[in-house]
Amino acid sequence: MGYLAVWKIQEEMVADFRKRGKTIPEKIMNDLKSARTLIKMLKPNTNQEDTIQKIEIYLTNVESYLVSEGEKLFGTEYVNEWLKHLSEASKKKAEPDEEETRFVPGLPRRQKWVRVKPSAKLSIEKVKMSAEESGLLYKMQNDGNLLIYGKDEQVKSFVKKMATEHGFKAKK
Repeated sequence: MGYLAVWKIQEEMVADFRKRGKTIPEKIMNDLKSARTLIKMLKPNTNQEDTIQKIEIYLTNVESYLVSEGEKLFGTEYVNEWLKHLSEASKKKAEPDEEETRFVPGLPRRQKWVRVKPSAKLSIEKVKMSAEESGLLYKMQNDGNLLIYGKDEQVKSFVKKMATEHGFKAKK
C-alpha cells in the first residue's frame, strides 16, 4: 500500500477543510503527524509489522474523521471525490526512493522555493529587490531567513542571478 500517497491525500483534505473554515481537532492532527513519522521510519526497513499496523490505525482514524465530517459539512459528492483519490493512492506501490517535496506551511501548493540567509554581504533589502525583479514572492521567517517562492523557472533564475552577482554557493 502507498502509505505516503494516502498520507498526502489526507493532508490535502485537511488543507481543504481549513480553507473552507473548518477547524481540525488536535487528536486528528496528531494522528496525521504520527502516521507521517512512522512512514519515515518504515522506509529503511519495510518488514516492521507493528509499525505498519500503527500507520494503518492512524491513517484510518484520520480518514474516518475526514469522511464523516466532510459528508456532514460539504455533502456526499465532495466525500466521494476524495474517496476516489484515496482509493487510487492506496493502490500505489511504495517506492523506496520516492522523491518527496518538502512542505512549507503558508506557501501555495506546487510552488518552488529557496531559503536565503541574509548576511553582511547580502542585506534583506537586496534579496527582496532581486526577488521582486525575478517576479518572485517572499516571506520573512521567524529565524531571520527569507523564503523566496514562485514558479520553478523563476526560482532557478533567481538562484543563478544571486550566485553570479554575489559569488555564493548553495548549502544543503
